[in-house]
Amino acid sequence: MFKYIKWFNELNIKDVDLVGGKNASLGEMYQNLTEKGIRIPNGFAITADAYRHILDDNDAWGKLHEQLDVFDPDDVTQLQKRGKRCREIIQDCVLPGDLIVQIKSAYEALKVEYGENVALAVRSSATAEDSPEASFAGQNDSYLNISGLDALLDAYKRCLASNFTDRSIHYKYDHGFDDLKVYLSVVVMKMVRSDIGESGVMFSIDPETGFKDVVFINAAYGLGENIVQGTIAPDSFYVHKPTFKKGYRTVLKRRLGDKVLKMVFADEINEDNIAVEYTKNIPTPKEDQTKFCISDEDVVLLAEYAIKIEEHYSKQAGYDKPMDMEWAKDGLDGQLYIVQARPETVESRKKETYLEMYGLKEHSKVLIQGQAVGTKIGSGKICKITDVSRLDQFEAGDVLLAETTSPDWEPIMKIASAIVTNSGGRTCHAAIVSRELGIPAIVGAKNALEILEDGKEVTVSCAEGETGFVYEGNLDFEITKTDLSTIPTTKTQIMMNLGNPDMAFSLASLPVDGIGLARMEFIINTSIKAHPMALIHPEKLDESTQQKIAQLTGVHDSPETFFIKTLSEGVASIAAAVYPKPCVVRMSDFKTNEYATLLGGKFFESHEANPMIGFRGASRYTHPSYEEGFALECAAMKRVRDEMGFDNVILMIPFCRRVEEGQRVLDTMAKYGLERGENGLKIYVMCEIPNNVIEIDAFSELFDGFSIGSNDLTQLTLGVDRDSEIVAFDYDERDPGVMKMIEMAVKGAKRNHRHSGICGQGPSDYPEMAEALVKLGIDSISLNPDTVLQTIQNITVYEEKLILDE
Repeated sequence: MFKYIKWFNELNIKDVDLVGGKNASLGEMYQNLTEKGIRIPNGFAITADAYRHILDDNDAWGKLHEQLDVFDPDDVTQLQKRGKRCREIIQDCVLPGDLIVQIKSAYEALKVEYGENVALAVRSSATAEDSPEASFAGQNDSYLNISGLDALLDAYKRCLASNFTDRSIHYKYDHGFDDLKVYLSVVVMKMVRSDIGESGVMFSIDPETGFKDVVFINAAYGLGENIVQGTIAPDSFYVHKPTFKKGYRTVLKRRLGDKVLKMVFADEINEDNIAVEYTKNIPTPKEDQTKFCISDEDVVLLAEYAIKIEEHYSKQAGYDKPMDMEWAKDGLDGQLYIVQARPETVESRKKETYLEMYGLKEHSKVLIQGQAVGTKIGSGKICKITDVSRLDQFEAGDVLLAETTSPDWEPIMKIASAIVTNSGGRTCHAAIVSRELGIPAIVGAKNALEILEDGKEVTVSCAEGETGFVYEGNLDFEITKTDLSTIPTTKTQIMMNLGNPDMAFSLASLPVDGIGLARMEFIINTSIKAHPMALIHPEKLDESTQQKIAQLTGVHDSPETFFIKTLSEGVASIAAAVYPKPCVVRMSDFKTNEYATLLGGKFFESHEANPMIGFRGASRYTHPSYEEGFALECAAMKRVRDEMGFDNVILMIPFCRRVEEGQRVLDTMAKYGLERGENGLKIYVMCEIPNNVIEIDAFSELFDGFSIGSNDLTQLTLGVDRDSEIVAFDYDERDPGVMKMIEMAVKGAKRNHRHSGICGQGPSDYPEMAEALVKLGIDSISLNPDTVLQTIQNITVYEEKLILDE
């Protein structure tokens, strides 16, 4: 008798033609990775031979040819009509008796292994699925919570019919597959009880930027379909692979999602005792929405799974093979399982030597914001689509606006200039398809349907980090394309300035020697939002501010923990982008007026007439009114280096007026666990006050290096308030006196065998200043990211000229 059933332990990745990509991958993992600690539920494949057997037995091929041989899949009406007829042809087929016998026998064997009441997951597995060219994600149907032979056979036929959904027909057309030569196999596996647990999707690469050093994990309560369908915003986490492999087990960064719905089992049956709805959505309790749905221990274990899976498939392929995986946590046994793994098909196929950067040349009113998908910009008029019946109203170049999208919408998605959805996260259908199509999308933009007007011209920008913005009007933008293989290497180290952790991964491919200035202030301002002392001393706040801080810090064990974790994860994300190259992190340098604007700040800051030269930088760190706040900064940086493993982080002290002050700061840092030299810790000081230059030999005894802050050094050398418009004409970093100060600083650092760098705006704005720095022999120049590539070209010329002049 011909065998139509293959168990996972009989399958491997070479069996795609027989059982499809999903089944072949499950078999590959079941055979090779269970022994490495990765849990895969057991199951079997109903092969593609069975699909052909059914169509042969029912003379269905000719009927399908009649529908599909001559028609235009871009004609939405025709597509819907012919797709429906093809599905009816499959549903009308009678399953051959020999096939039913084999399915029943395999089902009985699963019941012996897992118990009489085992619930099943029944999933489609196309023979072209998970190819390098196309993921087939969401093109065919899956059915969960299947029990009983009749329900299993019914779900099996529904899966076969889904080979001819409108979306699947169009997807095959777009990717050059013959509809009648993509055969369907079906997965039948033990259902992981994530309906009373959690589930999600993860990638062994950042799916937005292609940054290969992280695992990205999405998580939600209940079954995972809500994440894929985009009906919720899931929790998300990153884990850094290089430090993980060195033994560090921490979350790199996280984002709380709303998780407003939870998909659970439904068990609704009709008069024929066949399930009509296997699952349903219920509201997630409010207290669950406001906390992360899985623990850090779960995140770390999932990352371990992802790394092992990627390593296995990469070794087998002979090249790096990032993976896209689905996972589920069983609410009964508390264990984490992998239920699918396929190659990531978008970022991993891009050329690593090719850099494309989008940037707005103008700005306007921000109408709405959400999670950015990709790093591009698009513009057009809004076309609001509320259901499938309105798809024919969509025109090429429109911006698609919807609550969420489904695979049936793909014919119009491919002609959109951008996509905006009310709900969803970075692994929902809209995100997956827009990534494949290479168009910008913003998902989880709450209230977008209410705020954005149909027919209105807008610009959708995903080029500003993890947050995407919809701007009013059609804005001008530029696209910079660079072949990185043509960028020369300079003797002078070229580094970049960066404060926004959300931009870090998208800038990781820039050819820099590290980060010369990572500013804490951006993280404190945008993510922490509260004054450090207000977190430590809530008793000094009014009731309204106390409530706001309680709301802000509620997910964490304490307000102090909130500060330490948020700051450490922000800094670590920046350090991860260049790891193991150096990342110079400047301790906080808010002025009193800036600190006062933070939540609770007004209770701890006094008014200063000239805060630019007032209570800022090093003077705060050992002062009784802020030392406790500085202790939190130190705890965060100690966590970055010692617990998270980012030993590439160099700390830097800003605005240190006197040598004695520098010593006090170092003593205080040592008191809080950051002792210079311990665990390789280097501590630099900003060289931005004339006294830093005059006393550079003495400062060199305390610090490992100097970063020239040309903005403040110019201000204090020329006596010009850089915040004052009326004297702005006298502010010039190229002034001979300022350049003499810089020369003395560089020579002093060299004389004392200390690192010398510059992180001010001058070298970016003035090529002649960059040339002068090269002649002085400065060790590093740190620039804003948008000027890195041009400055590298300039400095190459200066260095070549210097060699010729010698």
